[in-house]
Amino acid sequence: MFIQTESTPNPATLKFLPGQAVLDSGTADFPTEDAAGTSPLARRIFAVEGVTGVFFGTDFVTVTKADAVEWDHVKPAILGAIMEHYQSGAPVIEGERAASAHAEHEGEDGQIVDQIKELLDTRVRPAVAQDGGDITFHGFDRGIVYLHMQGACAGCPSSTLTLKMGIENLLRHYIPEVIEVRPVAA
Repeated sequence: MFIQTESTPNPATLKFLPGQAVLDSGTADFPTEDAAGTSPLARRIFAVEGVTGVFFGTDFVTVTKADAVEWDHVKPAILGAIMEHYQSGAPVIEGERAASAHAEHEGEDGQIVDQIKELLDTRVRPAVAQDGGDITFHGFDRGIVYLHMQGACAGCPSSTLTLKMGIENLLRHYIPEVIEVRPVAA
Protein backbone atom coordinates (compact mmCIF):
# COMPACT_ATOMS: atom_id res chain seq x y z
CA MET A 1 0.00 0.00 0.00
CA PHE A 2 1.36 3.39 -1.01
CA ILE A 3 -0.03 6.39 0.85
CA GLN A 4 0.57 9.80 -0.66
CA THR A 5 0.71 12.97 1.41
CA GLU A 6 -0.11 16.54 0.47
CA SER A 7 0.43 19.72 2.37
CA THR A 8 -2.58 21.92 3.12
CA PRO A 9 -2.84 25.68 3.62
CA ASN A 10 -2.81 24.90 7.35
CA PRO A 11 0.79 24.12 8.38
CA ALA A 12 -0.47 22.06 11.33
CA THR A 13 -2.51 19.77 9.05
CA LEU A 14 -1.36 17.20 6.49
CA LYS A 15 -3.55 15.36 3.97
CA PHE A 16 -3.03 11.59 3.58
CA LEU A 17 -4.31 9.82 0.44
CA PRO A 18 -4.43 6.03 0.97
CA GLY A 19 -5.34 5.31 -2.67
CA GLN A 20 -8.68 3.78 -1.74
CA ALA A 21 -12.01 4.92 -0.35
CA VAL A 22 -12.03 6.28 3.17
CA LEU A 23 -15.77 7.05 3.36
CA ASP A 24 -18.51 6.08 0.90
CA SER A 25 -19.99 9.57 1.16
CA GLY A 26 -19.85 12.69 3.27
CA THR A 27 -17.21 13.56 5.81
CA ALA A 28 -16.42 12.74 9.42
CA ASP A 29 -14.72 15.12 11.84
CA PHE A 30 -12.93 14.03 15.01
CA PRO A 31 -11.70 17.28 16.61
CA THR A 32 -10.62 15.45 19.79
CA GLU A 33 -9.49 11.99 20.79
CA ASP A 34 -12.72 11.53 22.79
CA ALA A 35 -14.76 12.09 19.59
CA ALA A 36 -12.98 9.17 17.87
CA GLY A 37 -14.79 6.45 19.82
CA THR A 38 -16.71 5.02 16.85
CA SER A 39 -13.78 5.02 14.45
CA PRO A 40 -11.05 2.38 14.66
CA LEU A 41 -8.99 4.37 12.12
CA ALA A 42 -9.28 7.65 14.02
CA ARG A 43 -8.40 5.89 17.31
CA ARG A 44 -5.23 4.43 15.70
CA ILE A 45 -4.19 7.85 14.43
CA PHE A 46 -4.88 9.54 17.78
CA ALA A 47 -2.62 6.92 19.40
CA VAL A 48 0.29 8.75 17.74
CA GLU A 49 1.61 11.25 20.24
CA GLY A 50 1.11 14.83 19.10
CA VAL A 51 -2.04 14.25 16.99
CA THR A 52 -4.79 16.74 17.91
CA GLY A 53 -7.41 16.21 15.18
CA VAL A 54 -8.52 13.75 12.47
CA PHE A 55 -10.88 14.37 9.56
CA PHE A 56 -12.11 11.93 6.86
CA GLY A 57 -13.27 12.73 3.34
CA THR A 58 -14.30 10.24 0.67
CA ASP A 59 -10.71 9.51 -0.40
CA PHE A 60 -8.49 11.27 2.14
CA VAL A 61 -7.59 11.61 5.81
CA THR A 62 -6.36 14.89 7.22
CA VAL A 63 -4.43 14.91 10.45
CA THR A 64 -3.73 17.94 12.63
CA LYS A 65 -0.75 17.95 14.97
CA ALA A 66 0.19 20.01 18.01
CA ASP A 67 2.32 23.08 17.27
CA ALA A 68 5.20 21.79 19.39
CA VAL A 69 5.47 18.61 17.28
CA GLU A 70 7.39 18.41 13.99
CA TRP A 71 5.93 16.54 11.01
CA ASP A 72 9.22 14.68 10.58
CA HIS A 73 8.60 13.03 13.97
CA VAL A 74 4.92 12.05 13.62
CA LYS A 75 4.39 11.50 9.89
CA PRO A 76 5.99 7.99 9.77
CA ALA A 77 3.87 6.84 12.73
CA ILE A 78 0.69 8.22 11.14
CA LEU A 79 1.50 6.49 7.84
CA GLY A 80 2.02 3.27 9.81
CA ALA A 81 -1.29 3.66 11.66
CA ILE A 82 -3.21 4.17 8.39
CA MET A 83 -1.47 1.20 6.76
CA GLU A 84 -2.12 -1.05 9.77
CA HIS A 85 -5.78 -0.07 9.75
CA TYR A 86 -6.34 -0.96 6.10
CA GLN A 87 -4.44 -4.25 6.51
CA SER A 88 -6.58 -5.15 9.54
CA GLY A 89 -9.82 -5.14 7.53
CA ALA A 90 -11.59 -3.17 10.28
CA PRO A 91 -14.22 -0.60 9.22
CA VAL A 92 -13.26 3.08 9.15
CA ILE A 93 -16.32 3.86 11.29
CA GLU A 94 -18.31 1.31 13.28
CA GLY A 95 -22.12 1.27 13.10
CA GLU A 96 -24.31 4.05 11.80
CA ARG A 97 -22.96 7.54 11.54
CA ALA A 98 -24.40 10.87 10.57
CA ALA A 99 -22.57 12.37 7.60
CA SER A 100 -21.30 15.85 8.15
CA ALA A 101 -23.93 18.00 6.54
CA HIS A 102 -25.54 21.39 6.64
CA ALA A 103 -27.64 22.39 9.63
CA GLU A 104 -31.39 22.58 9.15
CA HIS A 105 -32.94 26.03 9.00
CA GLU A 106 -36.46 26.90 10.11
CA GLY A 107 -38.03 30.20 9.23
CA GLU A 108 -38.92 32.69 6.57
CA ASP A 109 -35.44 32.75 4.99
CA GLY A 110 -35.77 29.22 3.63
CA GLN A 111 -35.28 30.18 0.00
CA ILE A 112 -32.18 32.24 0.80
CA VAL A 113 -30.76 29.40 2.90
CA ASP A 114 -31.38 26.92 0.07
CA GLN A 115 -29.40 29.20 -2.28
CA ILE A 116 -26.57 29.47 0.27
CA LYS A 117 -26.40 25.68 0.67
CA GLU A 118 -26.46 25.17 -3.11
CA LEU A 119 -23.53 27.58 -3.61
CA LEU A 120 -21.60 25.95 -0.77
CA ASP A 121 -22.16 22.47 -2.25
CA THR A 122 -21.33 23.37 -5.86
CA ARG A 123 -18.65 26.04 -5.53
CA VAL A 124 -17.08 25.98 -2.07
CA ARG A 125 -17.01 22.45 -0.63
CA PRO A 126 -15.28 20.80 -3.63
CA ALA A 127 -12.47 23.37 -3.50
CA VAL A 128 -12.13 23.09 0.27
CA ALA A 129 -12.00 19.27 0.04
CA GLN A 130 -8.95 19.66 -2.23
CA ASP A 131 -7.24 21.28 0.76
CA GLY A 132 -8.32 18.49 3.14
CA GLY A 133 -11.28 20.14 4.83
CA ASP A 134 -14.96 20.92 4.69
CA ILE A 135 -17.25 23.88 5.33
CA THR A 136 -20.90 23.39 6.25
CA PHE A 137 -23.82 25.74 6.78
CA HIS A 138 -24.58 26.39 10.45
CA GLY A 139 -27.11 29.24 10.36
CA PHE A 140 -28.42 32.45 8.79
CA ASP A 141 -29.63 35.41 10.83
CA ARG A 142 -30.28 38.99 9.69
CA GLY A 143 -27.94 38.77 6.69
CA ILE A 144 -25.14 36.95 8.53
CA VAL A 145 -24.19 33.45 7.36
CA TYR A 146 -22.60 31.20 9.99
CA LEU A 147 -20.34 28.42 8.69
CA HIS A 148 -18.65 25.49 10.44
CA MET A 149 -15.08 24.79 9.32
CA GLN A 150 -13.67 21.25 9.65
CA GLY A 151 -10.50 19.33 8.95
CA ALA A 152 -7.65 21.40 7.53
CA CYS A 153 -9.90 24.49 7.57
CA ALA A 154 -10.32 24.48 11.35
CA GLY A 155 -7.60 26.64 12.86
CA CYS A 156 -5.98 27.38 9.49
CA PRO A 157 -4.21 30.75 9.38
CA SER A 158 -5.70 31.48 5.94
CA SER A 159 -9.25 30.44 6.87
CA THR A 160 -10.30 33.99 7.77
CA LEU A 161 -9.10 35.19 4.37
CA THR A 162 -10.91 32.29 2.68
CA LEU A 163 -14.12 33.16 4.54
CA LYS A 164 -14.00 36.92 4.01
CA MET A 165 -12.44 37.32 0.58
CA GLY A 166 -13.66 34.10 -1.00
CA ILE A 167 -16.86 32.73 0.42
CA GLU A 168 -18.34 36.02 1.65
CA ASN A 169 -17.72 37.71 -1.71
CA LEU A 170 -19.18 34.74 -3.59
CA LEU A 171 -22.33 34.61 -1.48
CA ARG A 172 -22.82 38.40 -1.55
CA HIS A 173 -22.45 38.40 -5.33
CA TYR A 174 -25.19 35.82 -5.89
CA ILE A 175 -27.41 36.54 -2.87
CA PRO A 176 -27.90 40.25 -2.09
CA GLU A 177 -29.45 39.44 1.31
CA VAL A 178 -26.07 38.16 2.56
CA ILE A 179 -24.16 40.86 4.42
CA GLU A 180 -21.41 38.92 6.18
CA VAL A 181 -19.97 35.43 6.75
CA ARG A 182 -18.70 34.29 10.16
CA PRO A 183 -17.17 31.05 11.41
CA VAL A 184 -18.64 29.10 14.33
CA ALA A 185 -16.96 26.67 16.71
CA ALA A 186 -18.03 23.03 16.64
